[in-house]
Amino acid sequence: MNTTTLTLNESWLSRRNLFDWVFAALVVAGGLFAFARHAGSMDYYEKPILGAAMVSLIGICWFWRPLRVLAIVVAAASLLAIASYQGDLARADSVFWLKYFLSSQSAILWMSVLFFMSTLFYWLGFFGGRQSDTFDTIGSRLAWAAVTMALIGTMVRWYESHQLGPDIGHIPVSNLYEVFVLFCWLTAAFYLYFEERYNTRALGAFVMLVVSAAVGFLLWYTIVREAHEIQPLVPALQSWWMKLHVPANFIGYGTFALAAMVAFAYLIKEQANETRWYKLTPIWLLGVALCFVPVAFRQRVQEAGGSYWVIYAGISALIAAGILLGRKRIAARLPANEVLDDVMYKSITVGFAFFTIATVLGALWAADAWGGYWSWDPKETWALIVWLNYAAWLHMRLVKGLRGTVAAWWALGGLAVTTFAFLGVNMFLSGLHSYGTL
Repeated sequence: MNTTTLTLNESWLSRRNLFDWVFAALVVAGGLFAFARHAGSMDYYEKPILGAAMVSLIGICWFWRPLRVLAIVVAAASLLAIASYQGDLARADSVFWLKYFLSSQSAILWMSVLFFMSTLFYWLGFFGGRQSDTFDTIGSRLAWAAVTMALIGTMVRWYESHQLGPDIGHIPVSNLYEVFVLFCWLTAAFYLYFEERYNTRALGAFVMLVVSAAVGFLLWYTIVREAHEIQPLVPALQSWWMKLHVPANFIGYGTFALAAMVAFAYLIKEQANETRWYKLTPIWLLGVALCFVPVAFRQRVQEAGGSYWVIYAGISALIAAGILLGRKRIAARLPANEVLDDVMYKSITVGFAFFTIATVLGALWAADAWGGYWSWDPKETWALIVWLNYAAWLHMRLVKGLRGTVAAWWALGGLAVTTFAFLGVNMFLSGLHSYGTL
């Protein structure tokens, strides 16, 4: 047994290259510098969190090595932005790279543009003929660039919030604007992992649709509510539980959305040769859902954004028509059904695990903030519905061997449930979680 353990350990260590160890040294050095500089202002729980974050970052980046470069680029750009501010946020209007690239709002706007461009190039990959692989490659690189800018924007926004006042600074996951940024880059990052893992870029067109839709909402919300402005936290959010609960929750939301779009691709592939238009149910449902969004937002928020949603509806109609007319070509480039089914399953598995953790953390946070673990608040109720939906999906998968069309329809329907829990509750219901109202 000892010999076997030693051999396994040596094999694992032997897979570490020089860059792995250099990256680990940089993370440790950065963590120790942060501890030495800020230990006096850190609470008792923040010190072990810093240590755990260092270990986790090294482990994740060793597991998926492209993240090493991403982490270094984000750290370097964020530090450049912080140094350029020199403690004065007004410099965002006078320093070139802050004004156009590295301030939080500039970086997030770049994220938005890059995600739109990535979606476009991924779709061009379906219809580009000999240039399809080139278009897919460009789409993938643009997605990486968008994730990078999203993370830079998040890190710099965190710094900017602390410069506004000692009681204002907070991790930027506290309102709809901030969590939509979180949702966008998390969903894209998980997709990029599966893209490399399965060596296929054909799913990018579908996954980036939901990311681009989220970006579209983010831009509209910014225009209507000036949501990019950093606001102080309400008392209930002034808790370290938020730093754990919200990211875990949105890993669940992001991977559930990813699974739903893979399920949509699966259904398109299944019905590619269907000639009866009324049988092409997934495409018509997509059209109905996309048309419902402008109607819902127009009726909910009347003061601005009408023409924006008209344009949104027009683009959505073009997308639905393009999928309808090009479904055979799209299906031909999609990976095998077994691959689609496996990506769907693994996405839901990861999402369910993190959503479970987030729900437990949320209950503990509720007990700390309101004195009770569960209050049947609308957000809590719909979170339970989401959890039960995917628990049932996984149960049927593992116990009954759920596969194929039924599993895909169920995963796609789960997106509607998840979207209502994520956004619909804020639009149509009220309760203790009404921090991101429209």
